[in-house]
Amino acid sequence: MGKLKFYIDESVNIAVASGLRRRGVEALSAREAGNLGLSDKEQIEYAIKNNFVIVTHDDDFLFLAEGFKHKGIVYVHQQKYSIGELLIMLKLLWEIADSKDMLNHIEFL
Repeated sequence: MGKLKFYIDESVNIAVASGLRRRGVEALSAREAGNLGLSDKEQIEYAIKNNFVIVTHDDDFLFLAEGFKHKGIVYVHQQKYSIGELLIMLKLLWEIADSKDMLNHIEFL
């Protein structure tokens, strides 16, 4: 189906989106999309409509995902990785996974 595209939820530092783009990965932050303040449901709907895998620290998405056929969710505990480490992990996921691998899948980093 193709390469992953990441949608960086507002709970994740905006530097992650720009860092991914510098590494050749398509990424968009909620801030850049003009989606700050949207509900989690609206965020996941936006990601689905635009074929994005959501990257989030917000565990609400883990429960919300059950009600949607989503393009994938990457959940990362907020204090597990530095921004640089998170970039490395997401770039690795981008390199090894195809968008079909992430359909309705939650990846825990």
